[in-house]
Amino acid sequence: MIIKSKLVPKGICVNLFGSFWARDTSWIDEKVINHECVHTAQQRELLFVPFYLLYLAEWAVRFIQHRDWRKAYYAISFEREAYAYGGDLRYHKSRKRYNWLNYLK
Repeated sequence: MIIKSKLVPKGICVNLFGSFWARDTSWIDEKVINHECVHTAQQRELLFVPFYLLYLAEWAVRFIQHRDWRKAYYAISFEREAYAYGGDLRYHKSRKRYNWLNYLK
């Protein structure tokens, strides 16, 4: 289920504790949902709060490295895994726990 909220910027889907939030849902397709489901798996294996702490810490490190918020976002290991498998709708069946670690640089 996707929750509509005006608090979320346009064109962004936010995954909060396994629920998906977006301002407009017209652009959200099965690949976006699959991408967010990868994040939900990552969150569960890290017991949610540590996921968010690691996500923010890695974003900060990547921002220092790249000096660009967008490049920093795409360099986060959690995002790299989710983008790599967002189009593979069968990925959840074969995903190994902590697979995002393979995307740390």
